[in-house]
Amino acid sequence: MTEQLQKKLDQLRAIFAPMPAVMVAFSGGVDSTFVLKVAQDTIGERVIALTTTSPTMPQEDRDTAIMMAAEIGARHLLIDSNELEIPGYAANPINRCYLCKTNLFEVCKARATALGIGEIVDGLNLDDLHDYRPGMKAAAERRVRHPLVEAELSKAEIRELSRALGLRTWDRPASPCLSSRFPYGTEITPEGLRKVAAGEQLLHALGFRVARVRYHGEVARIELERDQIARVFEPEIRDQVERELKRIGFRFVTIDLKGFRSGSLNEGIVTPAGSPPRG
Repeated sequence: MTEQLQKKLDQLRAIFAPMPAVMVAFSGGVDSTFVLKVAQDTIGERVIALTTTSPTMPQEDRDTAIMMAAEIGARHLLIDSNELEIPGYAANPINRCYLCKTNLFEVCKARATALGIGEIVDGLNLDDLHDYRPGMKAAAERRVRHPLVEAELSKAEIRELSRALGLRTWDRPASPCLSSRFPYGTEITPEGLRKVAAGEQLLHALGFRVARVRYHGEVARIELERDQIARVFEPEIRDQVERELKRIGFRFVTIDLKGFRSGSLNEGIVTPAGSPPRG
């Protein structure tokens, strides 16, 4: 570990040290797992993790959250919270993530208040400030802190520190909620979520570690890492992917030749500065 990284880790610990108690909004991803680990190592049983589960959450993510909280030794609350029941959410507006995060932080706030916990934190990192993140407004409105931003930690640094701390999530691919597979304005339905989840489970089972099934009604648009695109065209794999995705309920299957890129949902919708276009 470099001296600079050690200083940032020490700064993160210093952020948690004076907290009487803290609730971590915990997804089980790279960032929130790292936050939970450092908080737990710093103030121990005064930490509690809270995960909201929903049809929009991949089963693998739920399982990972449970596993990582147990490995870290943190108290962990699992709260059922169906985002599709949030007014306006299923219509999939451009600020959908604001609605989701508002719900998440309201759940966190209610449980934190009941438990006498005064601090709520999440896993937002320094790089996220340069992306379109409407959920940041929801966090600001509810005074949710971003300790990784306060410690000026980037995604790459979080991965490196996670590996140094022995967290198996250090190289875990990003896994946003399944609603992110639906273009803005496309209704999010339980059936659509089921199709997307089943399609991605198929691709993972075939060895595609990073895979997205983008939902376009009857069309499944698959995004894979560029060096994996050729593999999906191998006859046996191609035929299986087409057959199984049609069995799942899609009529057409396409491969995005640009490959996987995080945030492709926002292409042509948000500006390079990371904010919605005007007009």
